[in-house]
Amino acid sequence: MAKRKELKRVINNICTDLAAEAVAVSLYESKPAEENVVAIINNILKMRNDYIRRVSHVEPGMKPKVYFNNLIEAFNNDTLEVIDHITNLN
Repeated sequence: MAKRKELKRVINNICTDLAAEAVAVSLYESKPAEENVVAIINNILKMRNDYIRRVSHVEPGMKPKVYFNNLIEAFNNDTLEVIDHITNLN
């Protein structure tokens, strides 16, 4: 298992890249409605804050390895969902 600090750094980097990609798509691709882009960026920020908090506090009664594996899997699923939203901007 990675250190918590490294996991937080990875989450920050991925969320930053997702936000940058959303802005790039909105500027250079199809000129989607601004409120759609803002909604996606707000979703990314909420996702980032939620996962950073969850890294810091392991659920009581759950083994840390299982908890972090579930956390990483959930983050990957949410990231794929955001990527789908970015690719469907129009």
